[in-house]
Amino acid sequence: MELKRILLWGSWAGVVSGSLLGLLLKLVEHYSHIRVYTLLLNVDYIPLLNQFFLPELIEFSLHLLVSVGLSIILLYILEKKEVGKLEGFQVVFVVSLLIGLLLYPTTSLSSRTPALTDGLAWIYWLLGHGLYGGVLGLMLRRRGQEKKSIIRVE
Repeated sequence: MELKRILLWGSWAGVVSGSLLGLLLKLVEHYSHIRVYTLLLNVDYIPLLNQFFLPELIEFSLHLLVSVGLSIILLYILEKKEVGKLEGFQVVFVVSLLIGLLLYPTTSLSSRTPALTDGLAWIYWLLGHGLYGGVLGLMLRRRGQEKKSIIRVE
């Protein structure tokens, strides 16, 4: 797959899966009052960014930038290593869960996010990242391939 296609498809997959993760965690936070969406957008621990008040739209855009970057990197690796579609899906799913596991402890760096020991927040957070990994894995599994039509127009 050429680099342009990796960038375009990776970007699209990152925006879609990142948006679904954000929507899910926003709904969870709205209905349960467990601040997992706040954690997703949290930049309190990032030097320079933590000095500014950032509106939700900017924080969400930063989240999507990270999602797009991750998606492009994963797609590039899957293509370079010629990983099969099923194995590629599994890799993306596991990487997404691992990222969720590694990022959750940043909650201890902010007073606006759930406690590190909040088991329900952990569950919602990992379920969200599992959904993210599943959607991203399915999208990257397609790798930007066009759907084949049974109707041929010439």
